[in-house]
Amino acid sequence: MADRPRSRQDIYDGIRQTSKDEVILEDMVRLGFWPQRGEVPHDPADEIRQRGDLERQIAALRTEQARLQNVDAIRIEMRKRRLAESKQRQKETKLRRERERVARAAAWADEKKRRITYLGAGVSAGLSKGAPPRLEVLAQHGLPPLATALEIATAMGIGVGELRFLAFARKTSARTHYVRFQIPKKVGGTRLISAPMPRLKRAQRWLLDHVLSKVALHDAAHGFVVDRSIVTNARPHVGANVVVNIDLKEFFPTFTFRRIKGMFEALGYGEEAATLFALFTSEPEVDEVELDGLSYFVARGARKLPQGSPASPAITNIICRRLDKRLEGMARSAGFVYSRYADDLTFSAKTAEAGANVGKLLRRVRYAVAAEGFVPHEKKTRILRRGRRQEVTGVVVNEKPAIARDVLKRFRALLFQLDKDGPKGKRWGNREGDAVLSSAVGFASYVAMVDPERGTPLLASARAIARKHGWTPPVKPPPKGGGPSGGGPSGGGVPLPSATAPVSPSAYGGLQPAPQQPPAPETPPPPPADPAAPGEPKKKWWKIF
Repeated sequence: MADRPRSRQDIYDGIRQTSKDEVILEDMVRLGFWPQRGEVPHDPADEIRQRGDLERQIAALRTEQARLQNVDAIRIEMRKRRLAESKQRQKETKLRRERERVARAAAWADEKKRRITYLGAGVSAGLSKGAPPRLEVLAQHGLPPLATALEIATAMGIGVGELRFLAFARKTSARTHYVRFQIPKKVGGTRLISAPMPRLKRAQRWLLDHVLSKVALHDAAHGFVVDRSIVTNARPHVGANVVVNIDLKEFFPTFTFRRIKGMFEALGYGEEAATLFALFTSEPEVDEVELDGLSYFVARGARKLPQGSPASPAITNIICRRLDKRLEGMARSAGFVYSRYADDLTFSAKTAEAGANVGKLLRRVRYAVAAEGFVPHEKKTRILRRGRRQEVTGVVVNEKPAIARDVLKRFRALLFQLDKDGPKGKRWGNREGDAVLSSAVGFASYVAMVDPERGTPLLASARAIARKHGWTPPVKPPPKGGGPSGGGPSGGGVPLPSATAPVSPSAYGGLQPAPQQPPAPETPPPPPADPAAPGEPKKKWWKIF
């Protein structure tokens, strides 16, 4: 009686779950009207139970069939399942990619601290797999064996990121490493001067002090060389029968990025170091364009050696070593003496027999100059024979290194007028007013350097007159580094031109003044070439350094 259905609903639920016959059978077995299993002949209990099982399976199949017949519901269910699986996969992929991105960023940040693999289009091919340095060649020149960007940056005392910034070659940029201005040429037109910004100038100065200045130059080179000057350049030609002056056209722009890079490779540096050195010592001409209120600098043409960089003069001297060797051999075979101050080539002969071969010498020089990638300036080629004033880089060499007499006469007249009336209304070179005092002292220093016998008294007189009218000697900071010095330029910074007062190179972009050779503490303006010429003479380009 314990298994008796509690209510009619229980009976209905049992019939629904099994079958009516099975419920009746189970109830008859429970009440004792029927045996549990197979004791009565023709016992239908097993058949009833089997039928119930089959009917339950059929009901389940019908339910599944009804569910499967609803295609839209199945499609929606599959989409939901797939969407959930896709979202889970996306979440896992996002997490995995974020971990990979962070790892790559960390690895790349570490790599950028050690290597430079790209510096702009057209100049980066050899940074990763370029030729290694030739240590034996570097040792012959006494140069530091630097191979990678990390080694170069460490030697300079800067980071690889700053080295990349200084050397990167951009076609268009919102900033520039140079300040550019024009100065007039003596023969007309203007010359572009590119003065490097302080950070780049420090890198170029380091390269000059630790690499370029260690390379041995040809004895004929006198410009931008330690212990050499325009005086040492002029001295071999004193008392010559004939003096030939040849000027090279567009001297600095002739030295392109490829020539500069090839020079460093010839010195023994690998392609990575040579590329870096060539990039932060070269610069293309740029056009400044304004767009939407912002200024952009657009490169125009190939990268070239800028006029104004402290490293540029030394690079020209190194590249010109082969030219100097060829021209010195040609001159010696023709009975001439050869010297070079930057782009000024000078040949002189002591004897009349050698002087008769000037035409032959000029033809051979033009051929050699063209073979070395230069172009002679025909309008500046001068043949000065005995009997007229012979000049070499502004120094008269007829009897001894001297300043032209008419120039000294005009300068003595200036000192007389300054002593008598003061600087007001006076002018010397491109200086006037109070600036004439420092200009006069500077020119007297120049005369003392060229001709100490005449210049020393003039210098003392000029200083006394200048102090009388309130002039005080400028206090010069000690020169940084060990760049070339002497009576000529040292490759230092270029001052901005001024019409009212002399400008120290240190006042322009952090540039430091070039060291001078005693007894010339002030940088003189150039003397006039001809007192009868209209207007004031222009400076030679090498006198602006």
